[in-house]
Amino acid sequence: MNVLVYLEHHEGQIQKGSLGVLSKAASLGEAAGIVIGEGAKDTAAQAGAHGAATVYVAHAPELAAPLAQPRVDVLAKVARDEGFGAIFLGQSVLAADIAAALAVRLDAGLNWDLVDVRVDDGSFVGVRPALGDSVYVDTGWRSEPAIALFRAGSFDPVASGGEANVVDVNAELEDFSTAATLTGHDLEEQAGPSIEDADIIVAGGRGLGGPEGFAQIEELAKALGGAVAATRAVVDAGWYPYSTQVGQTGKTVAPKLYIACGISGAIQHKVGMQSSGTIVAINKDPNAPIFEFSDIGIVGDLNQIVPKLTELLRARKA
Repeated sequence: MNVLVYLEHHEGQIQKGSLGVLSKAASLGEAAGIVIGEGAKDTAAQAGAHGAATVYVAHAPELAAPLAQPRVDVLAKVARDEGFGAIFLGQSVLAADIAAALAVRLDAGLNWDLVDVRVDDGSFVGVRPALGDSVYVDTGWRSEPAIALFRAGSFDPVASGGEANVVDVNAELEDFSTAATLTGHDLEEQAGPSIEDADIIVAGGRGLGGPEGFAQIEELAKALGGAVAATRAVVDAGWYPYSTQVGQTGKTVAPKLYIACGISGAIQHKVGMQSSGTIVAINKDPNAPIFEFSDIGIVGDLNQIVPKLTELLRARKA
């Protein structure tokens, strides 16, 4: 079945989540990508290398700002003109806005927070967590195109080494789609990878005792070449930025290694990180819930354990 994948990009790079969704779509059949906005054509090769047979690009001046409605106009046109049976998007704030508006525009069904998808008897079947991620349920679509929004970290990008046919799309924008103007777009400065893209994450919770406790978390993450994350309680307390929050109301991550320091392991946090490859928990409470789903549990004072781990890592690299 033919699938169109919306490829979100930033500073000349297609986002890891979008490439993962594209790789998944390519494994199910013929997949095409669509890149919208400034520099769209320059990113087409990345899509071809991850399984896209065709890449549609639209780069009109009206598409430079990361606004949803102009992108909905372009996606709707391509979906109608080319007759795609499904449209896949990787989770992000922008993609969620696009998916919802696109479903209304095309009078199509939208399934969100999916973690997998397959084809059964010629139809797409999505897989979605339910009941606090304690079970997984199958979900379907009653009409085409089937619009799917996938949870961040659901799929890893798989490079296939192919080349895509690049097709330019003329942006035919509705009057109401250009009514909004982006007056500012500030990006938070950060060192190292974002938590969505990082292979290693060191996360801190209330067990750190205060904002000053994150200094040792940052040092460990730096020694590992990873990113720093936090729990909801921590960011609500103002100890660390909201952009680093992992959990049900934060971001969903799936690194190869997740080190939880001073985190009790409430279900809200588990939802955001349980897909990690290896979970290491450091907590002084032997009855902390996080030990129930961690691969390695260390019971002890993180203020002694974390600096020692950092010291050992640096000594090994020296």
